[in-house]
Amino acid sequence: MSDKIKKRFGIWMDTHHATIIGYDPDAAIFTVLGHAKNPGAGSNSSENAANHLEITLAHKYFKEIAHHLVNADEVHVTGSGTIQEQFVHYLGDTPQFKKTAVSQSTSTPMSDDKLVEFISSHFKN
Repeated sequence: MSDKIKKRFGIWMDTHHATIIGYDPDAAIFTVLGHAKNPGAGSNSSENAANHLEITLAHKYFKEIAHHLVNADEVHVTGSGTIQEQFVHYLGDTPQFKKTAVSQSTSTPMSDDKLVEFISSHFKN
């Protein structure tokens, strides 16, 4: 193939928090790029309004995560719950990520250091 360094990212996420890991080609290691938070819809008197707010906040949360994934070639999403599946669908529906290879797994919460180890081992060739 080519000597092009693939832009690889890993994300651990649940409904309220995400940690984004990216590959630093200069240091040749994965590092924490940032964190994203989703405060949740809270309480609302109308179920319909609460549902719309929840969808809006989830979309904002996904955009905040995707902001770190500039020119991504590969993304591995892990975490708990169904939010990661929704995020994978969001990536698939977003034009800039149409050609990005996305994989997913399920895992329990872990420290940033453990997540870096996990993502590094996932992308070992």
